[in-house]
Amino acid sequence: MKLLAYPITVIYFLCFGLTLIIFHPIQWFSFNVFGYKVHKISVDWLQFFLLRCLNILGTRFSFNNPHEIPLGRPLIIVANHQSMYDIPPLIWYLRKHHVKFVSKKELGKGIPSVSYNLRHGGSVLIDRKEPLKSITAIQNFAKRIAKNNWAAVIFPEGTRSRTGHPKPFKTKGLLTMFEHAPDAIIAPVSINNSWKTLRYGKFPMGLGAHVKFTVHKPLELSDFEDKDALIKQIETTITEAII
Repeated sequence: MKLLAYPITVIYFLCFGLTLIIFHPIQWFSFNVFGYKVHKISVDWLQFFLLRCLNILGTRFSFNNPHEIPLGRPLIIVANHQSMYDIPPLIWYLRKHHVKFVSKKELGKGIPSVSYNLRHGGSVLIDRKEPLKSITAIQNFAKRIAKNNWAAVIFPEGTRSRTGHPKPFKTKGLLTMFEHAPDAIIAPVSINNSWKTLRYGKFPMGLGAHVKFTVHKPLELSDFEDKDALIKQIETTITEAII
């Protein structure tokens, strides 16, 4: 399988790179000529085609969301993090909620399409070396999420789990989001098998991964006075569903 993965990965990278290059000017035109709404549509369809690129590797996606999450409400999506390939399915399958991310600043430049969307699409870029500035940026991000009724994705582990085994949650970012978006709905999400797309490292890619997303019962943030206990409950819900 690993030997077979080499030529298939080359094909995947060609398609992946071409998709990013094609959608970069589409995003620029959409944003600068038509504004946010059309730009968002272009970003959504970028994710669709990135998923199709991953299909070249035999990657499949299952997104189990049996809940009717209300639209027109701020939403905080809390998920475990296994690879960069967690991101396109979250944007695509939850696109009605206008999904945004807290990302490291290094991703804000140099990557066609991806960097442009992070800078202009409503997400926030933080510098991990400057925690005070990062907290301020997350505060402003939370207020923007609350004002526009968007969805913010938070990966509280702080980094990817390269083996699928969950890391302990860091609470500071979540507590900041909770404080500045107090009317939000919380949607815990468990991600399984995404790490297998990188089981050999960045090259070659892993073949045949079945990446599964499970959206757990949404929670009203305002129903919980003890936010630390809430985070612990969310962490337990997510990690118990990780295989």
